[in-house]
Amino acid sequence: MSTGTVSRRTRRWIDEWRPEDPAFWSRTGSAIARRNLLWSIFAEHLGFSIWMIWSVSSAFLATVGFDFSPQRLFVLVAIPSAVGALLRLPYTFAVPAFGGRNWTIFSALALLVPTAGYAVAVTHPATPYWVFCVIAAFAGLGGGNFASSMTNINFFYPAARKGTALGLNAAGGNLGVSLIQFLLPVMVGGAGVFGLVRASGHGVHLQYAAYVYGVLCLVAAAGAYLFMDNLGTARSAPREQLTVLRNRHTWVMAFVYVGTFGSFMGYSSAMPLLIKLNFWRQPVPTAPGIGINFAYYAFLGALVGSATRPLGGWLADRYGGARITVASFGAMILSTLAVLVTLTRLEALPASGPAMVAAVRHNEHVFGWFLAAFLVVFAATGVGNGSAYKMIPGLYPTQAQSSAALGLIGAVGALGGFLIPISFNSPWVSSPLAATKAAFVAFTLFYAACALVCALAYLRPRRAAATTLADARI
Repeated sequence: MSTGTVSRRTRRWIDEWRPEDPAFWSRTGSAIARRNLLWSIFAEHLGFSIWMIWSVSSAFLATVGFDFSPQRLFVLVAIPSAVGALLRLPYTFAVPAFGGRNWTIFSALALLVPTAGYAVAVTHPATPYWVFCVIAAFAGLGGGNFASSMTNINFFYPAARKGTALGLNAAGGNLGVSLIQFLLPVMVGGAGVFGLVRASGHGVHLQYAAYVYGVLCLVAAAGAYLFMDNLGTARSAPREQLTVLRNRHTWVMAFVYVGTFGSFMGYSSAMPLLIKLNFWRQPVPTAPGIGINFAYYAFLGALVGSATRPLGGWLADRYGGARITVASFGAMILSTLAVLVTLTRLEALPASGPAMVAAVRHNEHVFGWFLAAFLVVFAATGVGNGSAYKMIPGLYPTQAQSSAALGLIGAVGALGGFLIPISFNSPWVSSPLAATKAAFVAFTLFYAACALVCALAYLRPRRAAATTLADARI
């Protein structure tokens, strides 16, 4: 069957797209959708990496000559999450308006703005803090890419394959968080990979990461230009889409998604700084530090959360999205309490002196337990991300509504990436360790509320059958 085009458009517009037709899908649709999915994953992966570049770079700023307080650093890593959350809704509507291929090209090239700004700022020690904040805000463009990418892939796939396609697309993006935290320390000359890579004798050069990702953005834009397609059938229906605002499911799932995806992003953003501030001290930047080097382990949380996201989708296929989501919150409650227990055993680290050395040595013995508990938290957020996101399309009667809901729920959920770092340390915090403990108490209570809301909305006897049917359509 021909994928006919309209003469006023380029050949990269497809105006006949019937993914629910088995013959069309097997003969034409599957290969096209797969090709678009692969490049969508790559572009979204870069978006997430640049979105989270400050999460690990902030921990290196003191090494390259910037004397920012911990409070300012936590605000710096929180800013991209806030901007990314706000951009997700307009990015959702961009795909029907401009075409998925066209928007992928634009959004990939737009990431050159924060990468170029980053390269300039980190090489000039006189760069004021507010400039870093502006550049971090532009890094939030990468967070918007998730919404447009997921909306685009949602249009390409039949209902029976959406769960797998959306899960792979989202996991590829989430993996960008872990990869930037894994690769950046090595690229810039810092230590990494569990200590197998030693720090460069020529110092840390943060701008190298910007050069690498700038080139990759050009590759993503070129790949989208050459190999992706626009779907003429991906039309926007504003009135129909706005009805999701009056739908109870939208706000229930948004609340739930703050607990799953918001936790993943917030913990991923904060983990490098949490490790550095509580387990590491480097009194003299040119001398070896003592304690646990954040660059060795900071990427593990995001890696585990990314890897378990497809598992959440698979489990939701098998047992139902609501059941797995509630179970994931149960695991988050238990593991968050375990993190809290490890925090009660930590000693606050003085700036210098014998007391600082003694406190660092004491906290080193707690680190293994802290890391293990935190990785379980990440695993649970990943499973919850996959199962919750799988539920959403089946809760709405039309594709336009489900796409709008995906964007809105994703936008609200991403706000957790801003709230969590701010909770750990911010300008009004006087005792960082005490604030971190209080934050984990609040998170535990919030996860209990999320589990209760999800169970009441989707696991009551009258709702269970409807939820199962909705899951089956994904």
